[in-house]
Amino acid sequence: MNKRFSAASWSAIAVAMSAFAAPVFAQEGPKAAPAPADGDVVVVYGDRLDTDPGAYSVIDAETITSVGANHPAEILNSVPGVNVQMNSGQELIIAIRSPVLPAGAGQGSFLILENGVPTRAPGFGNVNALFEVHHETAEAIEVVRGPGSVRYGSNAVHGLTNFIDPEPGAQQGQTLSLSANSLQRYRADATANFTTNGVTNWAGLSVMDDGGWRDASSVDQQKLTLRSKFGGETWNIVTTLAAVNLNQETAGFIQGPEVYKDEDIATTNPNPEAYRDAWAARGSARFETSFGADKLVITPFGTVQRMKFIQHFLPDQSTEENGHDTLGVLTRYEFGPSSLRWAIGADIQLADGFLNETQTRASFGGSPLNPTFPQGVHYDYDVGTWTTGLYAEIDWDFAPGWSLLAGLRGEAHQWDYTTNIAAGTRGRFRVAPSRTDDFDLLTPKLGVVYTGMAGTVLYANYARGQRAPQVSDQYRLQNLQTIESLEVETLDSVEIGARGNLAWLDYDIAAYTMKKENFFFRDSDGLNVPDGKTDHVGLEASLRGEVGELAGGAVGWNASLAWSDQTYAFTRNVVNASEDIFDGDQIDTAPEWLADAGVFWESPVFSLGLSAEYVGEYFTNAANTASYDGHLIAHMRGAWRFSDQMEAFIIVRNLTDKRYADRADFAQGQDRYFPGEPLNATVGVRVRH
Repeated sequence: MNKRFSAASWSAIAVAMSAFAAPVFAQEGPKAAPAPADGDVVVVYGDRLDTDPGAYSVIDAETITSVGANHPAEILNSVPGVNVQMNSGQELIIAIRSPVLPAGAGQGSFLILENGVPTRAPGFGNVNALFEVHHETAEAIEVVRGPGSVRYGSNAVHGLTNFIDPEPGAQQGQTLSLSANSLQRYRADATANFTTNGVTNWAGLSVMDDGGWRDASSVDQQKLTLRSKFGGETWNIVTTLAAVNLNQETAGFIQGPEVYKDEDIATTNPNPEAYRDAWAARGSARFETSFGADKLVITPFGTVQRMKFIQHFLPDQSTEENGHDTLGVLTRYEFGPSSLRWAIGADIQLADGFLNETQTRASFGGSPLNPTFPQGVHYDYDVGTWTTGLYAEIDWDFAPGWSLLAGLRGEAHQWDYTTNIAAGTRGRFRVAPSRTDDFDLLTPKLGVVYTGMAGTVLYANYARGQRAPQVSDQYRLQNLQTIESLEVETLDSVEIGARGNLAWLDYDIAAYTMKKENFFFRDSDGLNVPDGKTDHVGLEASLRGEVGELAGGAVGWNASLAWSDQTYAFTRNVVNASEDIFDGDQIDTAPEWLADAGVFWESPVFSLGLSAEYVGEYFTNAANTASYDGHLIAHMRGAWRFSDQMEAFIIVRNLTDKRYADRADFAQGQDRYFPGEPLNATVGVRVRH
């Protein structure tokens, strides 16, 4: 069908174009941009150093621009150990040193930050929450692989992502990128740097109108970020305001063994009535001051989030509405000499949230509803939460070339739950009576780093990640669950690693082993499992090198590789369930191998890159009776720089037109898939002024 821009998108594009009212002159000679690859470590407000123990990756601004990701998965999956699966539109599920985790496990196991500030309150995560961050115009994206709970608290269990916006005043001028895609996808991204009454500002705007390559699957999305920097004799202040709006028609799973290979079936939508409407707004202000070598940082922040959608992935496809409002403050004080550096912090966050799940239909597919999934209100509750955290860290250079980084965090969660409907059980749904719950977290870490070898950092690191249950874990009960306070999910991780550079190679290698207890997840029957245990071991490598010169340009390459063995560490037999779980079985949706590799050529005028991403075979159910073969897909990117101020670009995704599944799943006895996009091309132009 022909796709037209929505009124909101047209208005946003008009704002972006107004920044370019002045003509663009191309007078300077062209110059080559840095080759796309993981860049040097970005020190975000001094929160992370290249000598910190533990594995992490930083995706720099040049890479973000070059990839031109329409979906966060397209940029994050280049990081070793990361596997973000695209569903429909902007929907997704995340894995970082983990299986791909849906439901409450996916909501609470990964912390999402914006400039070091959490985008959601701890108990109110969402598996799709990456759509709320402004990755299109970010200065850098930091991915920490493994627990980060000491500094950041609950939800940084398997890892975290930190989306870093440009600092006001660090750049000059404006940028505009316009693109069109062969799958009816149109985008505009703009940034502007300006000064008002002595205050430096940065603004970023992104608009996407996607007609959808599957039936009834269009997407309209708008993102806006505004940052301002205020300087004074005592305090420096950076404020951030961000907003995102999403309106999408959602395509559901296609069902049947390997049906994603059938082009005609892949484009269909079994759930044309499904949709997702969501918006979020965030604000923060970072106050920073110094006392000699000591530093104090205070960051108050607030978030408002609302979402409404049809649960097309569940048997009854009921409608859910949820939202939460939160206010908080992060404080951190660093002090002491450089050889014995201390940091102490205190965090407070309050939130009020709600959830309503309702089945409005009396029949489904022309048949009466299954009494297991009755008509009417399934859940309607409000939850108020209060979270407090205290932590301390020490960075001690105890011998030449040796340092020790140790830390401990204590965190308390108080939840006040109120049901707005009568408690009891109807079909699969159990409504708990109003109650209060408390959860306490204690997360230590201990790391040793050796920097005595030129160009190399060696480290060993122990860290614990913990999370309080998600609100939906604790209060969205099913008929087989008891009404009780869930246990805190705990993951203990030990890793060793090395990173550095040789004359021709940059490298980052890590090996880890992790054990997790009180793992809360949903099995293929849709039943919640509150007390699982899992074991994880893995190896990760990120490599980058330069080959030399060819036809007036530099040739280089980059690669990431991850191997893991992720298994259940408990046995579960449930009467009348279709699957049993046995100690030692592979965790579903946990590929043994993940890889991403590319080669690029860069001249002052032209650039060309080829890349490939590989997802290995994995089981799609906990019983290990259904599986997906995995896939290998290739991409191409090229650019032609007319001048320093203008370039044209092309991005071809799925170069070989491979039939594959972005997500393979098994539920209610059926293989089901979100098919991957076919061969498609994006052409566009970037202007710098």
